[in-house]
Amino acid sequence: MRFLSQRKHFRDLSEQEVLALAISNEEDDARIYRSFAEAVRQDYPATAQIFEGMAAEEDSHRQQLIDMHVARFGKTIPLLRREHVAGAYARRPVWLTRNLDVVRMRAEATDMERTAERFYRAAAARSTDAATRKLLGDLAAAEADHQDAANTLEETHLSPDRKETEAETAKRQFILTWVQPGLAGLMDGSVSTLAPIFATAFATQDTWTTFLVGLAASVGAGISMGFTEAASDDGELSGRGSPVKRGIASGVMTTVGGLGHALPYLIPDFWTATIIAIIVVFIELWAIAWIQNRYMETPFFRAAFQVVLGGALVFAAGVLIGSG
Repeated sequence: MRFLSQRKHFRDLSEQEVLALAISNEEDDARIYRSFAEAVRQDYPATAQIFEGMAAEEDSHRQQLIDMHVARFGKTIPLLRREHVAGAYARRPVWLTRNLDVVRMRAEATDMERTAERFYRAAAARSTDAATRKLLGDLAAAEADHQDAANTLEETHLSPDRKETEAETAKRQFILTWVQPGLAGLMDGSVSTLAPIFATAFATQDTWTTFLVGLAASVGAGISMGFTEAASDDGELSGRGSPVKRGIASGVMTTVGGLGHALPYLIPDFWTATIIAIIVVFIELWAIAWIQNRYMETPFFRAAFQVVLGGALVFAAGVLIGSG
């Protein structure tokens, strides 16, 4: 685990780098909208036209940004993408967006425009050049208009019952601030501590020593994950909420994930404690798969295969090392 993010923070970008990032953002978004249009063209031709129009708008924005970059900094545009900037909200890969249904595409498009608007408003606030500031402000307004276009799809494809129960904005913020970092922490705590705990257990067959190792591994991992999450994204661009809240969610759940199979070793009998710990591990891994399916929309069996297989390999490594 990296203690601090090696990516550059948005506040540290130069104005040239902000323009370069905006150009690559528009290129990525146009590509995603075209993939949406292609995916729904046969069943929803009107929706495909909306997505194509949004892609054309992104192309227009990109050209305006390129023209501004050429006028101010020349023709050589730095290679800068979202993944290079801490806090930049990552888009789904194109091969995943193709598998979304039309309702989820509508939600994804609204999300994309919301984060783009936030980016342009933050960028305009930092610009010292009047023409650049005006362009970025105009693009923020255009992205806000795109949200309205995306929302028209809701009227077409969402039933009244679903609209009443969705509470989409609050749900999204809850997932970004609490569920994502908490899930990452739970996965890290549950899986990464398996090897040291069970290696110690089978090497010493001393339940108290095993508990102390598990406690130290869980608390240490929790502190590390908490600081890593808080330092990796200040929430300015991604809208993921307070870094303190996300750090707490990640740190606490990492510690809980490790303590789950460390606490049984408070039982003095080695085999009783080990069998209970194994049962706890099984429950933890399936709980992680359920959370991924429930909140992150990962197909359940895919999530179960990834998590359970990974956990089983780490568990086996710990047992083999401890028994060696």
